[in-house]
Amino acid sequence: MKKIIAVSLFASVLASGFGVHAGSEGQDANFLTEGEIRKIDPDTGRVTLRHGPIENLNMPGMTMIFQAVPAEQLSDLQAGDKVRFRASKNNGSFIVTDIEKAQ
Repeated sequence: MKKIIAVSLFASVLASGFGVHAGSEGQDANFLTEGEIRKIDPDTGRVTLRHGPIENLNMPGMTMIFQAVPAEQLSDLQAGDKVRFRASKNNGSFIVTDIEKAQ
């Protein structure tokens, strides 16, 4: 019984967007938004981004904090970097699932 619960919990986490993009609210797998890193908190995996409109979330441009999932993708980035990122909404929280330096 414990094994079934553990497997169900793992499947729920994956379906929620932390390992699989399907199931994330407003997710468009090919959509990247341009922005600039204002601050990174490596202890919490949070990144503050000034960004343009995020069309897949119907969000205007602004500056806001996102949780990076996984947080390790922030390790080569720093404040002031111009970036392109993919954002989604998961259980009411905004997350960055992919982020890269802009060319």
